Amino acid sequence: MSRDNLPSTDLTSDQRTSLLSVSALTLKARKIGLDTRKHYVAIIRGDCALCRSAGFRSEARVNIVFGDSKIIATLYIATSPFINADEICLSESTWKKLGVEDGDKLIVTLANTIDSFSAVRAKLHGKTLSDLEFKAMMNDMVEGRYSDIQLAAFITTCVNLNRDETISLTRAMSESGRQLKWSHYPIVDKHCVGGLPGNRTTMIIVPILAAYGLTIPKTSSRAITSPAGTADTMEVLAPVNLTVEHMRKVVDQEGGCVVWGGSVDLSPVDDVFVQVERALDLDSQSQLVASVLSKKVAAGSTHILIDMPIGPTAKVRSHNEANILSRLFFEVGEAMGLKIEIAQTNGQQPVGRGIGPVLEARDVLSVLKVEKEAPQDLRDRSLFLAGKILESCGGISPGEGIVEAQKIIDDGRAYKKFEAICNAQGGMKDFTLAKYTHVITSNQKGTVLDIDNRRIARIAKLAGAPDAPAAGVDFYISLNIQVEKGQPLFTIYAESPGELNYALHYFHSHPDVILIGEIP
Repeated sequence: MSRDNLPSTDLTSDQRTSLLSVSALTLKARKIGLDTRKHYVAIIRGDCALCRSAGFRSEARVNIVFGDSKIIATLYIATSPFINADEICLSESTWKKLGVEDGDKLIVTLANTIDSFSAVRAKLHGKTLSDLEFKAMMNDMVEGRYSDIQLAAFITTCVNLNRDETISLTRAMSESGRQLKWSHYPIVDKHCVGGLPGNRTTMIIVPILAAYGLTIPKTSSRAITSPAGTADTMEVLAPVNLTVEHMRKVVDQEGGCVVWGGSVDLSPVDDVFVQVERALDLDSQSQLVASVLSKKVAAGSTHILIDMPIGPTAKVRSHNEANILSRLFFEVGEAMGLKIEIAQTNGQQPVGRGIGPVLEARDVLSVLKVEKEAPQDLRDRSLFLAGKILESCGGISPGEGIVEAQKIIDDGRAYKKFEAICNAQGGMKDFTLAKYTHVITSNQKGTVLDIDNRRIARIAKLAGAPDAPAAGVDFYISLNIQVEKGQPLFTIYAESPGELNYALHYFHSHPDVILIGEIP
C-alpha cells in the first residue's frame, strides 16, 4: 500500500472527543477533605472498571463532568480498601468547583493531548514563538489543560524570550480574560517589581491620588515569592475578592480601589503561573514584565509608574540590571499603548517595620493616620512615588508633587479616602497580631552594616506569612545605625509553636541575615 493510500489519522476535535468518550467511566463522587490548594485532584481505585483500558494512570490528566460543570484534574491511583471501586475521591478545590454532593455520578475521561505544548518544546530548542502560539498556550492554560510540570516547563522557557516574544506574551496574557474600559482619562496605576520586604506603598498612594481626583482602579497580586502581596495586606482591612461590577461601583464612587486581580478575571493566566512560580522561586524579566503589564492593559490603565528597588538582595540587584529591565518595560509598554514611568529606588533594606500581611497593614494605617510612631521611610517613599504620579498626570509642576501628596496625608484626606474605599469594598475590618513571638537581639555592639532582604523575607514566610496573615517579622533597625549588645533587632510572630521554631531554626542557621560590626 502506498503512503497516499494509508487511512487518514487527522481527526477533528469532536472526533477525538467521541473516541475518548468510548472509554468514559461513570463514578460516584466522594468527599475526603484533601486540601490541594487551587490544584484540581482526583483519586480512584486502580481496579475500577475499564481503568487500564481507558489509559488511566497516576498523574494522568482527566476530564470530569457533572451536569454543565466540567474541569480537568490530575488523577492519582490508589489501592486503599477505604475507596470503593465505583467511587472517585475529589480534593476540596475540585469538589467546590464542580458543586457536587456525596454520591453524585460523574463522567470521567482521559483528557485530550495539548497541541499547544509543542510550542514549549520548540522554544526549548531555540525556536522564536509567534503571537498565535502564545495565544494558544494561554487559552489552554486558562482552561486548566496544562499540568504543573508543563507550566513549570513553560515558565522556565520564559527566561529566554526576546523583546518581540515578550510583547506577544503580554498581549496573549492580557486577552486571556476580561478587559476593562473606563470613561475617565487618564487611568493611573503604580506597581513595584518586588523583592523588598514591607514595601506596602500602594495602599497609601491609592487614597492620596483618589483624594486628589485621579482615577486609580488598582488591581493587585497576592504573594508569589514574598511574605505578602498588596492583595494579602489589603485583605486584612477590607474584602479584595470583588466582582467586576462591584469594583466598578467602588471606583465610580471613590475614584480608586485596591482589589485582587484574580477575582475580576484580569489576565487570569497570570494567577495560574503564580502557584508554579512560588514553588520554583523563579521570576524571569520577560515573565515579570508580561505579568505586570498584561494586568495593567486588562484593567484599562493608561499611565503606569513602576517602582524598581535596586539592591544586592532585592529582586533587581544592580543599576545595569535595572536599566535592562527598564528598557524592556518601556518597549513592551509602548507596544501595548501604555505610558510608562520608572522610578529606580533604594532597595538595600526592608521598608517600614512590618513584614507580613497584618504587620504591614498596621504600618499602612499608622502612616495614613499620621501617627507619631509611623515608619518614616514608608511615609517618605509613598510621598515620593505619589508625587511623581501627580506631576505626570495631575498637572502639578515638577518638584511640587511630593508637597501636594504630603498635604493630602497631613490634613487627613488620604485616611478619610482610604476608609471610604474600604467601606465601599465591603467594610473595614479589625485585626490582631499572632500569639507566638520571639525577640531576636544583637549579640554584639556595633553598626548595622548589611541586611539581607531575601533571608528576612524567608524568616517571615517560615513563620507562616502570608497564609497565616498575622505571622511575620517586626523590624526595629535600619542600615548604619548603632546598636548595643542585647538590643532587640526584630520580633518573629507566628500562629503556632512549630512555625515559630521553623523560622528560628532558619535564623540560627543563617547568622549573617543582619551583619553588625565596625565600619571599615
